[in-house]
Amino acid sequence: MSALDVFAIDGTRAVVTGGNRGIGRAIALTLAQAGASVVIAGRDAAQNQAAVSAARDAGLELHAVTADVSRREDADRLAGEAAGQLGGLDLFVNNAGACVHAPALEVTDDDWARVLDVNISGVWHCSRAAARVMKDSEGGAIVNIGSISAMIVNRPQWQPAYNASKAAVHQLTKSLAAEWAPYGIRVNAIAPGYVRTEMAPVDRPEFQRYWIDDTPQHRAAAPEEIGPLVVFLASAAASFITGSVIVADGGYTLW
Repeated sequence: MSALDVFAIDGTRAVVTGGNRGIGRAIALTLAQAGASVVIAGRDAAQNQAAVSAARDAGLELHAVTADVSRREDADRLAGEAAGQLGGLDLFVNNAGACVHAPALEVTDDDWARVLDVNISGVWHCSRAAARVMKDSEGGAIVNIGSISAMIVNRPQWQPAYNASKAAVHQLTKSLAAEWAPYGIRVNAIAPGYVRTEMAPVDRPEFQRYWIDDTPQHRAAAPEEIGPLVVFLASAAASFITGSVIVADGGYTLW
């Protein structure tokens, strides 16, 4: 196998949660461009179909399953339907996420539950569902989308529920990597910094001072810059990497 061949993921059977917009959609399209067969998952069936149609217009094929990852039964169904459609499962990307910008004393119980249900319970349910499929074949790779919010406290907005959930994602990544290594399942995470999406309005003046000006590269990432990291972690080039958290933040956490 040549130096470049180890990065190939042709034929990889992949699922991307939250794959109908933002970072998730960019990851799904990057995987498809690299030769993977991709199922996207999201709660909004219409938005899922819009993403599939847009990909088709660009000459790429995506499949969609409507599912709420915070519900265990939906996660189990997603893994089963995806494996059935694709003929197996090699890669599962836990990308779906939710955030509430509010000071801790103003966060409601419903806000707290909603963020943790999606961001950590969703990763838990989906990872276990994927692992049950993978361990009975030849293993596979799970990639969790964490955040630099697991390492810092964001400013000027407060978002304690999100920060706590992403710290949990990073630690769960390590726990599952250790436990599932004997099954040939690698579990890693990516911790993006500020990425230009609907969830991160990086161009608003009140945020730009902290999110952009304080970043050594003085810019936010495009969603498309995260996809290649997923390709790497899915490929044979990352065969000895598990339990790692790869930070992609333009240097933000260096200060």
